[in-house]
Amino acid sequence: MILYASTMSPYVRKARVVAAELGVDLTLETVPVHDFPSDYGRINPVHRIPALGLDDGSVLPDSRLICEYLDAENGHRLLPAAGPERWRILRLQVWGDGILDAAVPRRGELARVPEQQNQPRLDEYQRSIETTLDALESHVDELAGVNLGTIAVAVSLGYLDFRFAHEDWRGRRPKLAAWYAAFAARPSMQTTMPSA
Repeated sequence: MILYASTMSPYVRKARVVAAELGVDLTLETVPVHDFPSDYGRINPVHRIPALGLDDGSVLPDSRLICEYLDAENGHRLLPAAGPERWRILRLQVWGDGILDAAVPRRGELARVPEQQNQPRLDEYQRSIETTLDALESHVDELAGVNLGTIAVAVSLGYLDFRFAHEDWRGRRPKLAAWYAAFAARPSMQTTMPSA
């Protein structure tokens, strides 16, 4: 299987961590997704990464779909097929992805010259990040084990460290910080660290 990717994308990293935890070998193909013109649209018409090229020639877009596919094809080891535990894990996944869905565009907005930045939008992104981090601190007991939820949360915290290293998300969240320190030491996290 081919993972169309960028090694700096946290969404790609999430799929790579899941694959590593499941023992699935993926071939990474770096995609210049922001180039114009680009023929990547033949692979993924929405021009986003990651996308997973399957052996039958079909392509799965979006990290959530890819992660669930990899898990389902490997015995539902990271997400139960049914039951209350499935919904708990999916909620954690939404929280982890929610941090990314605010942090990634926040970084883009901050890259604009100051007079062109949209401060209300920046405030909204930051609010989403902060309230989700606070919720995770309050629910840190739910971060036990390795599953699609804990992977999404860990990857999002790693992205904050990668792109916003000067901001101290750990200060008011010691339990979450301790959990992340342990999870980040996993081989799957170490081998997928983003590179600039």
